[in-house]
Amino acid sequence: MSQTTISVVNSRTLLSLLGTCDRHARKIRAALDVNISTSDGHIYVDGSEKAVADATRVLEQLRSHAQRHRELDDSDVDRILAEVKQGRKVSESHPINVFTGRQIRPRTEGQARYTKAIRKNNVVLCSGPAGTGKTYLAVAMAVAALKAEDVRKIVLVRPAVEAGESLGFLPGDLQAKINPYLRPLMDALQEMIDHDMIQKYKEDDVIEVIPLAYMRGRTLNNAFIILDEAQNTTIEQMKMFLTRMGNGSKIVASGDTSQIDLNEGTKSGLIDGMTRLKGIDGIATVGLKDKDIVRHPLVQRIVNAYDRTSRKRR
Repeated sequence: MSQTTISVVNSRTLLSLLGTCDRHARKIRAALDVNISTSDGHIYVDGSEKAVADATRVLEQLRSHAQRHRELDDSDVDRILAEVKQGRKVSESHPINVFTGRQIRPRTEGQARYTKAIRKNNVVLCSGPAGTGKTYLAVAMAVAALKAEDVRKIVLVRPAVEAGESLGFLPGDLQAKINPYLRPLMDALQEMIDHDMIQKYKEDDVIEVIPLAYMRGRTLNNAFIILDEAQNTTIEQMKMFLTRMGNGSKIVASGDTSQIDLNEGTKSGLIDGMTRLKGIDGIATVGLKDKDIVRHPLVQRIVNAYDRTSRKRR
């Protein structure tokens, strides 16, 4: 057994580190199998030598983060815990400032590379499994750009590809049939902009949420354009989408290339684009991996299980 002691400057920092009702401390205890206690402005960590070393590193990183940013939330704890457990360098990436006052931060090295690529390039193509934050971070970057007045408009786009189901049997007009396909984009948006403001922006055409087919023939200037589920575009559709970009605009196209719903024999426009456009100045391609999954911990295990089955079949 091993023990270490961490000195804390004041009670406010201590509360930030341990979390309300010790929720951060409980998370660290469960993840690393250590005991954490406090007394007289000190944190005591007990457990195996490696567990104590990892927990100490986590707590020191959290303390450093809290001192720099004056806040610490569950996502910061999850990110630092995951990186320490996997033996990776803890990333300290730029925060993304959205309208609700939150600061969204990439939680893995891959996510940090993704947001950095979006900042530095006009076109970014990204592939990665479910739960890696492809859509969420792209929407956050778009909202931050709108808030900073770097763009005048956000356009959220999705192909309406039928995943084994028929659109024709869904109730309502065309827009009602399309809305379920656009829901994931709206879910992300509603975490970053107040509901009333979203409605006003939609009415004023500052935010536009449309199916891919509606992009044909348009030129979008000073816009942040996001194509979600881009693996379900054909090569021709991807070319059409990318060439909608006007002056002062930025494009992000992302998708999961393990979940392609195109007809058999039809090549994905995302896969083709990531190969065809790689190395062109102003265009970046980013591949996120299983280790970048930040949803519920079970999501990573589910993805790994399906990947193992696919490899065996091949």
